[in-house]
Amino acid sequence: MKKRFSLGIAAALLFTTLTPLGAPAHAASDIGKETLGSKDGWAAFSTGTTGGAAASSSNIFTVTNRQQLVDALGKSSNTTPKIIYVKGTINANVDDNNKPLGLNDYKDPKYDFDAYLKAYDPSTWGKKPPSGTLEQAREASQKNQASRVVIQIPSNTTIVGLGSNAVINGANFQLKKGTDNVIIRNIEFQDAYDYFPQWDPTDGSTGNWNSEYDNITISGATHVWIDHNSFNDGSHPDSQNGTFFGRDYQHHDGALDMVNQADLVTASYNHFSNHDKTTLIGNSDSKKADEGTLRVTMHHNYYENTIQRTPRVRYGQVHVYNNYYTGDVKRSEYPVLYVWGAGKSSKIFAENNVIDVAGLSASEIVAALGGKALSDTGTLLNGQAVNAGSSAGLSSSVGWKPSLYDKISPSASVKAEVTSQAGSGKL
Repeated sequence: MKKRFSLGIAAALLFTTLTPLGAPAHAASDIGKETLGSKDGWAAFSTGTTGGAAASSSNIFTVTNRQQLVDALGKSSNTTPKIIYVKGTINANVDDNNKPLGLNDYKDPKYDFDAYLKAYDPSTWGKKPPSGTLEQAREASQKNQASRVVIQIPSNTTIVGLGSNAVINGANFQLKKGTDNVIIRNIEFQDAYDYFPQWDPTDGSTGNWNSEYDNITISGATHVWIDHNSFNDGSHPDSQNGTFFGRDYQHHDGALDMVNQADLVTASYNHFSNHDKTTLIGNSDSKKADEGTLRVTMHHNYYENTIQRTPRVRYGQVHVYNNYYTGDVKRSEYPVLYVWGAGKSSKIFAENNVIDVAGLSASEIVAALGGKALSDTGTLLNGQAVNAGSSAGLSSSVGWKPSLYDKISPSASVKAEVTSQAGSGKL
């Protein structure tokens, strides 16, 4: 397990009483003071990642609802070091008084889903993007929801769950360009649910329904450590939504996405489960400015019944090691399509990963999505050694070799290490 460093005095393992918002966390675990190890992936590069470890007592908070969380974070320009402990479940789809909000609360008066389906039926509307009154009403509805569920995370922040049951439900944490030095740990992220998906007939050969929110979106931010979290769709799996226009009506987007020149990220010991579009690194072939950024390390993550994008990469130098993948290509709810997506100019360096996915062949581990190379060593597929890159017809020369890592475990020990240690509540 990775080395960590603490910048504070070790204290009790758990909070014994609820600390009011704004009051110092006298009895906090030192988990909030922990920082990334000096060689623990790309987030350790140059200045390292310390989050809010230097926070003064007046900038250590315990939060139990959305409003407290937003108040503790402050404005996105608030770069003062801060530690925020999440206690229990925080729902994002609530008003300032913690009253639950839903579709009817966000819906623009002019939005009607049945009318939307009739207006943009591809048999009559064709392949052009939706426009007009109904699409404008859908956009307005989506913006109403975004005003509650999108939560901006500023620089020099640590957000960490207390104990084994810290949950963020329905939120989209966003880390925008200019944000630096953020740590998010020990939280279960559930159900970043978009009530108003958009029909896009130009997405793919037959069109797709696209949703707006990830659980965490790293959009241009740098030096980010995402560790020991769990990600899932909660009580609203997309498998329950049916199809319209012959395509799944998806209410969820990514679990953890990194786009728009995001850089120097380490994602470790997370548990991703029962989800489709898991991690997108680089969101467009046309964003050539991403070249030289999107440097990401993903290690000791547990992927359970995840369909695709674990990860899908464009441009980035991504070190993928000691991860464990399990599922079934024939499961009706979560059929595994591929494990690694090699997109345009991607430079994936994979080491000692273990894949136990029934029905998956070596040539199906990697989806060649415009990429031409992937370095792969030590992969075990259903107990057999394989080379996923060469099986997919890709070169093994990616032009770089990782140096920022503590220790790479042998493939034989990966399943036990990851399943016992990955996810929230396991620190």
